[in-house]
Amino acid sequence: MRYAAFLSAASLALSAPLHAQNSEGTTVPQPTSPPTAEQRDHSYSHHGITISDPYHWLRDQSYPTIDDEDVLDHLKAENAWFEARMKPQQPLVDELFAEMKARIKEDDSTVPQRRGDYLYWSEFEEGAEYRKYYRKPVAGGDDVLILDENALAEGVEYFRLGAFSVSQNGRYLAYSADTNGSERFTARIKDLETGELLPDEIPGTLSDLVWVKNDTALVYGTADDNWRVHDATMHVLGTPVSEDVELYRETMDEGFRVGTGLSAQEDWLIISTGDNETSEVRLVPVSDPTAEQVLVKPRQKGVEYDVDVRDGMVWVHTNDDHVNFRLATAKLDTPGDWTTLISGSDEFYLTGFELFKDFYVTEGRLRGLDQIQLRSYKDANLAKPIAFAEASFSAGLSNNPEYDQDTLRLAYESMVTPDSVYDYHVATGELELLKQQEIPSGYDPALYTTERVEIAARDGTMVPVSIIMRKDRPKTGPLHLYAYGAYGYAVPPGFSTSRLSLVDRGYAYAIAHIRGGDDLGRKWYLQGKLNERTNTFNDFVDVAKGLVAKGYTEKGRISISGGSAGGELMGAVVNTDPELWGAVVAHVPFVDVLSTMLDGELPLTPGEWPEWGNPILSKQAFAYILSYSPYDQVTAQDYPPMLVTAGLNDPRVTYWEPAKWVAKLREVKTGDSELLLKTNMGAGHGGKSGRFQSIYETAEEVAFILWQMGEAE
Repeated sequence: MRYAAFLSAASLALSAPLHAQNSEGTTVPQPTSPPTAEQRDHSYSHHGITISDPYHWLRDQSYPTIDDEDVLDHLKAENAWFEARMKPQQPLVDELFAEMKARIKEDDSTVPQRRGDYLYWSEFEEGAEYRKYYRKPVAGGDDVLILDENALAEGVEYFRLGAFSVSQNGRYLAYSADTNGSERFTARIKDLETGELLPDEIPGTLSDLVWVKNDTALVYGTADDNWRVHDATMHVLGTPVSEDVELYRETMDEGFRVGTGLSAQEDWLIISTGDNETSEVRLVPVSDPTAEQVLVKPRQKGVEYDVDVRDGMVWVHTNDDHVNFRLATAKLDTPGDWTTLISGSDEFYLTGFELFKDFYVTEGRLRGLDQIQLRSYKDANLAKPIAFAEASFSAGLSNNPEYDQDTLRLAYESMVTPDSVYDYHVATGELELLKQQEIPSGYDPALYTTERVEIAARDGTMVPVSIIMRKDRPKTGPLHLYAYGAYGYAVPPGFSTSRLSLVDRGYAYAIAHIRGGDDLGRKWYLQGKLNERTNTFNDFVDVAKGLVAKGYTEKGRISISGGSAGGELMGAVVNTDPELWGAVVAHVPFVDVLSTMLDGELPLTPGEWPEWGNPILSKQAFAYILSYSPYDQVTAQDYPPMLVTAGLNDPRVTYWEPAKWVAKLREVKTGDSELLLKTNMGAGHGGKSGRFQSIYETAEEVAFILWQMGEAE
């Protein structure tokens, strides 16, 4: 995550020395062959099985500090090779960047939303990489700038705003920021009446910032040395951080993570702990956070639940008696005695709920399509769905910060309909369009068509696929296939302006709703995890073959992409079916699965065992993960052209996974297909942070696809 390279005919223009200027303006030679990573003896043994790992040295042994010169030199050499190979494509990259940028309204703003006595919104100014945040009094008055990300991002290569929380009285803004992509945020507090920053500074947070104790204190969680949040801690304004009070610490399970939030009426602090399959919740009054906590129900392996509180009743969303969850209630004095309000259903997947003063809302999916339902406190069976016209779409509750609301803010989009913001008027059932994403360079939805088809996987399971293409696209043209397929995340059939750069060049763009996500309910997720993980990879391959069989494209004319766990998917399918793919983009790919799951000291590993299995304890899990782990299954065969990305500061998929994978591919693979690795040396899991920097990286990705698919002009 090394080979002596063979240059194809298309590469011969680069066989002569290339030169470029470095940051000092000095001309430096560019590489004419890919870097070769040294092989160093290293192996490990578990369950009587020994695995050789000659590229283990690419993991800096002082991690999370990364200062090994051999490691850094190799990553820089890979970056130089990426730049050299992409240099002839620079005009195409520039063209794509220009058209993607032209689709973005540079001076854009969100729709203002009321919270308390103020309206809040954010804006991009023309040419700005980051947002500005504003508010103004509901009663009338001037716009007031309360936070400027551009100012905070000055002088740093990376910037990401984390938490953003205004106190209930509207006086203070608590926010956190990450300036290197490591996902360690520093929290600050701004007095919105004076515009001054308070001296309070909380380093190392990785959580929301929750106001308690009549806006005199904040509750937060800190990332430990392994990026695990095991605490809920209270900071009282004006006091040293060293005096902060720990409200809760997770000590029973190292894989659990702690998070906090407020109840609907903002009178209870909700402290949650859990992993990917088990949860436990405690409640404590917001007015007295150090009071005795109410344990809702002790943790039980495999039982997930989340709660809210309204008028002395606990509301519980849980999978305890049905895989697709039920909604229950309980009295505060007996919070673990749950009475069903809405039963679990094989057809309807209940994904969540939200409580308001006069009604509540349930969200879920029916046959894979999003549902928003208004419900009466008097009759739980009386559900009023919000109807949308399109056959396939993505819709859900948006920002609704107040408990007493007579309108609901909704978000809506489809593969052909741009991002849309609606207000739903509860009394009349009217949907009012407030804003739809503007595309300055022009966009005519009538030119496009979207379809939802089902394709049979090898075990007979029907896998849904969402597709967008131009109506004038020739049959069997090129096609791009995307999927994620993990953690129960359903990829929405939403809109993308950058996607149009492929679609307008004759591509169909397809999203495979494969098992591992929860697109068709919780069982859909469970059928793609642990000992059924390979269903995810098989679904993707079978969807591709099915799209060929249905005449959407031809074998070898399919480009594919995925990131993180979706990058693991890319690694698996290039091992099993390399001939299907014309080009592959794997973003921060989780490809060294076995080694990572064997290392309990890595940031996320203990919390990931319920998802992938624990190969330390289980020989069966060890063997199963080994059977599909992309890095371990690299073989001597022709691979498709591949672009791989990494982030040096990425705590989720550590940089050495893609670096080792590429090194092994270079050494083992046959043929002369392109293989490039780009490591962001100042960023993390999500790549570069500025909106135009991010678009530029997308332009590079699309340029690589068009180049390798023979579609570049």
